[in-house]
Parts: sequence; C-alpha cells; structure tokens
Amino acid sequence: MTISIAKLNASDADFLAELDKLIAWEGVSNRDVEQTVAEILRQVRTQGDAALIEYSNRFDRRDGKSIDEFCLGAAQLQAALDSIDAQTRAALETAASRIRDYHSHQLQESWQYKEADGTVLGQQVTPLERVGIYVPGGKASYPSSVLMNCIPARVAGVEEVIMMVPAPDNELSPIVLAAAAIAGVDRVVTVGGAQAIAALAYGTESVPRVDKIVGPGNIYVATAKRMVFGSVGLDMVAGPSEILVVCDGKTDPDWIAMDLFSQAEHDEDAQSILIAWSADYIDAVQQSIDRLLPQMERREIIAQSLANRGALIKVADEEQAIAICNRIAPEHLELSVEDPEAWLPKIRHAGAIFMGRHTAEALGDYCAGPNHVLPTSATSRFSSPLGVYDFQKRSSLIYCSEQGASALGKVASVLGRGESLTAHARSAEYRIKASD
Repeated sequence: MTISIAKLNASDADFLAELDKLIAWEGVSNRDVEQTVAEILRQVRTQGDAALIEYSNRFDRRDGKSIDEFCLGAAQLQAALDSIDAQTRAALETAASRIRDYHSHQLQESWQYKEADGTVLGQQVTPLERVGIYVPGGKASYPSSVLMNCIPARVAGVEEVIMMVPAPDNELSPIVLAAAAIAGVDRVVTVGGAQAIAALAYGTESVPRVDKIVGPGNIYVATAKRMVFGSVGLDMVAGPSEILVVCDGKTDPDWIAMDLFSQAEHDEDAQSILIAWSADYIDAVQQSIDRLLPQMERREIIAQSLANRGALIKVADEEQAIAICNRIAPEHLELSVEDPEAWLPKIRHAGAIFMGRHTAEALGDYCAGPNHVLPTSATSRFSSPLGVYDFQKRSSLIYCSEQGASALGKVASVLGRGESLTAHARSAEYRIKASD
C-alpha cells in the first residue's frame, strides 16, 4: 500500500506556486465560530461564575452546581502527583528540571548607566503579576504543555499562575494535574473552551483577571484569544503543528519517516515536509512511510495529515534547500545532515532547529529543555519561542541631573516647536539653566 503524499520538484516551473499553496493556512476561525465565541465572552463578562458553570455543564457534559466544584487546590494537585507511578513521576521531574535549567539562562536583569553630566538612564525589568495557562483536554492529555507554559513564568518571578483545563464528563488526567504540582501552578479551574479564556481575560467572582494568557487550544479557544487581545496579553494564536526535515540522504529513512509521523499524528491539519537532494532517498523514505504507517495507533490521522498537507520535496542542492527552508519558516526544523552547524548562519526563520541525525524533534517536545511553544504558520519570520522574556516587562528609567536636563532641554525645545507642540517645548525649556 502506498500512502498518499505530494511529491514536488523544486526545479519545476510552477514549484513556488505549488509550495505556497501547500503551506498556506487560512486562519483559525469562521463567522459562525466568531459569533458563538463573541456571545460566550459577553455572557462570562456580565454573568461571571454563573456563565462558566452553565457553559461547562453544556459543552463538557458536567453537572456542577457551584464554582467550587470546578476548582482544585494545592492538596488535590499533590494527591494527583502522589498517585502516578514512579517512572512517570521521574520522567516529569527530569523534564521539569531540564526546562527550568534552560530557561534560567533567559532571565533578563535591570540595568543602568550614568552619563558624564550625572544623568542616569536604564531599564527596570519586572515580572508579570498573574498569568493564566490554558491546557487542552478531551482528546488527549498534555502534561508537557503544563511544564512548558508554567515553568518559564515561575523562573521569571510571576507571583500567581492559574491553570484552566477542561474536564469533559468530569474526567481529568492525573498526569496533567501531577505536572501542575511539579511546575508550581497555584490553582486549577476545570473549565475549558472560550469561556475559560473569557474568565482569565475579564475575571469572575472566583477567577481573577490575569495579565497574560498562554497555551494552545481548539478553534474556539484560538478565536477567543484573538478577541480578548488588548484586554490581556497573549503568547500567540497558533496554527497546526509543523515539521520540516532536511536530509542529506545519509540518515536511516525509517527515522525520518517516524519524525514526519511525529507531527502528522497531532491532527489532520498538521504539516510534515521532507527536503532532500536525492530522488532515491526520497523513494526510500516513501517506502518507510508505507511500511511503518500500519503500525501506528493514530494511523488514520497521520495518513490524512500527510495527504492534506504533507510533501516530499526534491531539490537540486543545499543552497536550494536553504532557500526553501527560509520561505517556509517552519515551526520545527530538523537538519539531519553531516554538518548542521555550517547551516546555521544561513537559516533565517525557524521556531526551533534540531541539529544532527540523532536529534529527534520529539525530544524538544518533552524534555530537551527549550520551549515547545513555537511560532507556526511562517510567523517565525517575526516571532520567537515562548520564554522567560514573555513573562517579564521592561520599564525605561530616565533620571536627569540639573546639567543634563538643561542640555537635553535645548534639544527637546527645538524638536517640540518643530512639531508645533509648544507645551512640550516649554516644559523642557523651564529646565534650561539661565547660565546655559
């Protein structure tokens, strides 16, 4: 059986048009979803906890009467941690330690410098006060998402972290709650969907308003995040997961096939692309795909993802491969080549770069250390992975000496009058010393 996946040749005249069609993503919403989400946001904003209870009972088949039934505290998170098996707990703790160590290198410090006349300039760095984390529930559990979103916030010094996670049919993943305990979540509210985003953005009687919302979700969650932006900060509005693998033909084709599967199994809209300059190697990977796919638990999703948005791309050489990498600007980029270090100066756009044959993208998803919350849909052209810096603010510091205020006042006076903002100019002029 041959699995359907597009084969493209970068030398074809219509290649760029075909590539752009392949990687295009039309956004996360439609009018019906937007209308539904707008009404949910309005109800939560005006009705508070009552709306959270009503929507959670309706959409997640719950039967809650009080918001207290939806809230979990530290004791319940610790109980979940104590309930999981030792191997799973050790894996979570190892991943958490590595994520914490990596992100500790990202901490930004306040700084100042003094000019010759005594004027002091600088920057004060402070953490956000309260952050909300959204963790998907339902089809799968994502303890790794808890670690990746909460730990950088804690490293940054965020005072309070609130986690929202849906519990369809009153079911919760003990591993997700255990991860919350390890990561340092302060409280968990078992509410999902657009109503959870509304609660975090606007606040209710029981859910305090946060400064920033992070974490992935379905189309309703993504649409809600877009709508509340401005009332609250966001990490990003992410599209489907993506992987782009570049291979020189010397890596076991089974490894590459499984790397492509690792993203395709997320959902039918995920994207998995291979670039290689050997037609024989591309054929070998196709054979591996055909042979290995029947063994996969999520084979129907993988097959649909590969058919919808996957591709095996033949290029002429490394230079052409690099140009295509930068055009795609992938979320995950695997450089399965002999000397990946030599490629780095030429790679301009990628969320995360996995270097060498042994560095599977899946290691980055769970435990390597760098964050797995990454820019999708070519947004790595202008954005970066989630990190400690997303949970810190910067305030400019300006402290003028008498002499400095006089000197700067002359400059500000000229510029203020040039813009016809006379009050600006006069405010600065008051500080000019008569002797100057």
